[in-house]
Amino acid sequence: MPAAADDRPPAAFDELFKIGIGPSSSHTVGPMRAAFAFLQHLGPRLAEVTRLTATAYGSLAWTGKGHATDKALILGLAGFRPDDIDPDLAGAAMAGILAGRRLTLPDGRDISFDADRDVIFDCVATFERHPNAMCFAAHDAAGAELLSEVWYSIGGGFVLRDGETDGGGSGAPLPWRYGTAAELLALTAATGRTIADIALDNERARRPGEDCQASVDRISEAMFACIDRGLSQDGELDGGLGVRRRARRLYERGREREAGNDRSPMAVMDCVSSFAIAVNEENAAGGRVVTAPTNGAAGVVPAVLRYYRDFCGGEQDGIRQFLLTAAAIGGLIKRNASISGAEVGCQGEVGSAAAMAAAGLCAALGGSPAQVENAAEIAIEHHLGMTCDPVGGLVQIPCIERNAFGAVKAINAASLALAGDGRHVVSLDAAIETMRQTGLDMQSKYKETSLGGLAVNVTAC
Repeated sequence: MPAAADDRPPAAFDELFKIGIGPSSSHTVGPMRAAFAFLQHLGPRLAEVTRLTATAYGSLAWTGKGHATDKALILGLAGFRPDDIDPDLAGAAMAGILAGRRLTLPDGRDISFDADRDVIFDCVATFERHPNAMCFAAHDAAGAELLSEVWYSIGGGFVLRDGETDGGGSGAPLPWRYGTAAELLALTAATGRTIADIALDNERARRPGEDCQASVDRISEAMFACIDRGLSQDGELDGGLGVRRRARRLYERGREREAGNDRSPMAVMDCVSSFAIAVNEENAAGGRVVTAPTNGAAGVVPAVLRYYRDFCGGEQDGIRQFLLTAAAIGGLIKRNASISGAEVGCQGEVGSAAAMAAAGLCAALGGSPAQVENAAEIAIEHHLGMTCDPVGGLVQIPCIERNAFGAVKAINAASLALAGDGRHVVSLDAAIETMRQTGLDMQSKYKETSLGGLAVNVTAC
């Protein structure tokens, strides 16, 4: 079992929940953040730049076009950030760059930029540290290299420059340190505090003077807004697969049943599925979503959170407890395994999201820390081995439906855990370690490369 021998602090809330744009946290949000950061690192040398290049490797190269990695790299080099870019303006900005073959730098200068020449997809070279690697380079008028950096998009929109370590947070002294679920449970037993209490205490230490609960509320509001926008849309998603939006009709069917006093599980599950599908249809369309913990799995936590609000009478305090608990569980998975589909397959994306949602729902419904840990374990255990094989490199098939199944599984996991007393055979730590080992054993063609599975057995037009 992995021990907390290293000195990394628990993950911060915003490492698990970030507001960004679709369709992929690791392939869109991460590359945009890395490109923007590279620009900042140029400092005064920016004035000498006449050419910028970006090269994507591994999984970023294999599925880059379908995941809009090229657009993300270009927009990042143009000075855009995923957390504040308007998705409706991103398309216009890209069209202008591509048509004019010019890139406007933060200092206001325009430089020549040819996407076919300056954005490279290298499907041969690999990097040992992580399969999602990028290299940025800046040159002056004489062709001399001013700066070159290698970056990794390690999942959930989180990026690291080569040579950096995943420190997990700001480095501020934290009141509570833990590296495993067993250690977290020991803290709750010793202090009488909930998992959400411990997570909130750490957030307040990281951001003294800030209203951390307001930050949590901002995330829940963004999740609900994404669901609402997805439920209002119709039509076919771009990409050539002919995938039609169906969240709106599915939700209407659920509401029709409810209006007819049909409170059967099927009617409720129609609504839950519609919530998850709405988010991931928005993600596939490049809309604004919350990575939870990734874009490909962005629908699971919001769907279960809205289930709690709409069907369980959930109030704001419960919503906060839900998300803080979910973040603590997601942080354990990120620390001891991975939330990256390119590293461990979809078990690390939808599986992690389901564990987070199950834990959050269990906590919000009054579950003890032991029951919360049990809920997370049940959810992740029954996603072990799930591959990541997006058809056409698009985050549509099987990704959209898969979020609906993850949400339903999370609700079932929370229900099973609440029916027990927290005692169970398989620990969450054991399930997380099993996920890590399974990811290591999984062939690379099943890890977000579109080189195996459904991606090669379904014709992508």
